[in-house]
Amino acid sequence: MVKTADTYHVPVLLKQSIDGLNIKPGGIYIDVTFGGGGHSREILKRINGNGQLYSFDQDEDAEKNVNNIIAELSNDGATSTDGNCGLTFVRSNFRYLKNWMRYYGIDHIDGLLADLGVSSHHFDDETRGFSFRFDAPLDMRMSQSGTTAAELVNTLPAGELRRILSVYGEEKFAGAIVNGIVKARAEKPIETTLELAEIIKENVPQRVRRDGHPARKSFQALRIAVNDELGVLERGLDGAFELLGSGGRLAVITFHSLEDRIVKQKMASWCQGCTCPKDFPVCVCGNKPKAKLVVRKPVCANETELRNNPRARSAKLRICEKI
Repeated sequence: MVKTADTYHVPVLLKQSIDGLNIKPGGIYIDVTFGGGGHSREILKRINGNGQLYSFDQDEDAEKNVNNIIAELSNDGATSTDGNCGLTFVRSNFRYLKNWMRYYGIDHIDGLLADLGVSSHHFDDETRGFSFRFDAPLDMRMSQSGTTAAELVNTLPAGELRRILSVYGEEKFAGAIVNGIVKARAEKPIETTLELAEIIKENVPQRVRRDGHPARKSFQALRIAVNDELGVLERGLDGAFELLGSGGRLAVITFHSLEDRIVKQKMASWCQGCTCPKDFPVCVCGNKPKAKLVVRKPVCANETELRNNPRARSAKLRICEKI
């Protein structure tokens, strides 16, 4: 069954992020994480058939939601006189954003939205291997192609596995967990989510098991590694900012500290002006700010949203505007 936008993934910080884009009639916008289409739908409602939205997603499951969104907009009358809602779906990772915009003849945009992390659909689909709640093949690929988590777990040297769990999962017990993985895979390949979750559980202190599921950080780390999430984010943000026209806005929703740190540092670098030492009487570097922050502190979900969607608890929205 094809899910609707609201069942596939509940969009977080929906009003705040769309308001933050300051959408203009006739503008050109990009949603680099289409998912269930919740954010894209709201952008399309506001351009009301008088603009263009390019929505990216590398997952073929997400592409199945496109017709639902178009049908909803048509029923709501949010289309142009010829029935065009302005949506172009691009099945691709947004690391290739600039290439695709060049293909479509677009050299500047008015705004871009990125809702990072994993959609509810990925966690809830027991066949995709993202969650330790289900016994499934250890996969974790968003694109459904490339290297799986099982391949990483069973083939990487212990030192590289330890680095992944420590850096991407900020896992304090990475060494003990990896020792358990190496011992287990010497007997047989680790093939399922529950197999790995049990190995992790057996190799962390008892007190850690009482503070949520002990596999949470390791699963996050493996997912980030499988999908090169941080590398994609770095390249995607640079491409997005380059495409923004003057007055264009970039709105990014993050879900963990590693993502948020990258977004915060990127925006800070774009907003930075003079880099001369403070004791210089005049500026000699010539650097001028390329952007300004729309919100000084990240926007977080309010209590009402948290009651309706507990997964929004860790979400942070940052917005900047190109000068």
